Amino acid sequence: MASENQASVGDGSHGTSNVVVPLIINGKEETGTSTFDVVSPYTNTTCWKASSATPRDAIRAVEAAEAAFPAWSQKKPTERRDILLRAADILESRLEQNAELMRTEMGADVGASQFFIVPLGIRMLRDTAGRITSICGSVPVVEQEGQSAIVYKEAMGVILGIVPWNAPCVFGIRSAACALAAGNTTVLKSSELSPRCYWAIGRAFEDAGLPPGCLNILSCRPQDAPEVVNTMIGHPAVRKVNFTGSTAVGRRIARTCGENLKPCLMELGGKNSAIVCADANLETAVREVLAGSLLNSGQICMSTDRIILHSAIAPAFLASLKEALASRSDPSAEPPTLVSAASKARVQGLISGALSSGAHLIHGPSEASANSCNAGEERSVRFAPVILGGAKEDMRVWQDEAFASLAACMIVDSEEEAVKMANRGGYGLSASIFTEDLRKGLQLAKKLESGAVHINSMTVQDEPVLPHGGVKNSGWGRFNATPGLEEFLVTKTVTWQD
Repeated sequence: MASENQASVGDGSHGTSNVVVPLIINGKEETGTSTFDVVSPYTNTTCWKASSATPRDAIRAVEAAEAAFPAWSQKKPTERRDILLRAADILESRLEQNAELMRTEMGADVGASQFFIVPLGIRMLRDTAGRITSICGSVPVVEQEGQSAIVYKEAMGVILGIVPWNAPCVFGIRSAACALAAGNTTVLKSSELSPRCYWAIGRAFEDAGLPPGCLNILSCRPQDAPEVVNTMIGHPAVRKVNFTGSTAVGRRIARTCGENLKPCLMELGGKNSAIVCADANLETAVREVLAGSLLNSGQICMSTDRIILHSAIAPAFLASLKEALASRSDPSAEPPTLVSAASKARVQGLISGALSSGAHLIHGPSEASANSCNAGEERSVRFAPVILGGAKEDMRVWQDEAFASLAACMIVDSEEEAVKMANRGGYGLSASIFTEDLRKGLQLAKKLESGAVHINSMTVQDEPVLPHGGVKNSGWGRFNATPGLEEFLVTKTVTWQD
């Protein structure tokens, strides 16, 4: 990479001049011959360019990881741990800069980026590092006299991570750290919407002393992504794939993995329900439902999309909800930002369809469903929070992942009906239950088909000690904690005659 561009990226400058986000292959930063524009939703203009990997670049990245694997997998656990802890310290020292990169690329606000997502990624890295020395096998007692056995837990090889744009400092760190901690090497294919965030993660690991080739970072133009990704999945050195993103793309990735007999971890979309029981604490329920719906502009896979209200509490809840939204409304403040104009148009289509089918606006601007923007809005991608009432099960707003500060309400007459409604639709990532009766909350949680259920707190909860993942159309496998490490280890059985 040219020295001018290295300075532009490396010095924390966030201007557009001379910034080309490089690839990282075998410890070296490369710009290559092809680039693409990265558009900031804050300005709806290009904030910088990023290098676009070719299939040949993808092969080189996999081969670099393959070459680095023998030495990295044989490093003592304490050495791997110390490198990951140094990377966490470096990321913490650059927290504000990395949070600003996230805001620029995907439109997050200061609260979500600087005080939630980036710190969470750092805590995850430290937690994963601390678990490395606990990886061990077992010594089962076998049936045959005079024979013994040992079960090893070993690194798999090269891991391909395909990561999204909405929380890069969590998804990139989680994908890389779990693989590296288990002794694997990895290639991360970043979202084209947030390549500089992923470059910053790779740079931190490099500066922490991670050997070349252990972590490679690729970005590419959207139209090139299928060929680049399929090239890597098909490479013999790639032993497992982890994908975080939409269910639609996840199906295609899983299909390709199946054709190549590659195991994959899928953390996919969600259509997450908050069930408000008749005995719920109104203040808690309103606060947590709004937090789950609006955090990071609703652009979190665990965001609250559905609000299922028991009829006995629905009038009081909706009145309190309107009051809470009115109290936080500031006419002079700009609405939250969505990642792209295409995303905003998609969300407006969901609202238009619902309103035309009988839903009504509980909160939000009267022009929420408009498909056009005024002159001021064209300079950024803004979307004010919207809460809909009168939702029906066949509406797209009830079935499709919104990925915006948009939620729909439905009223039911029993908790059993609420559980059935939450379980229908195919997704199963996260859910909330609001009740003052913990015994009832636990009973309902067992009936919900979801990877996580949070009683009296929002659907958005992801922390280092809690396994994270979904069921049904929300995927399979788990990140975080011990299950997250186990995903990237292979079991080997060895027996011998005494």
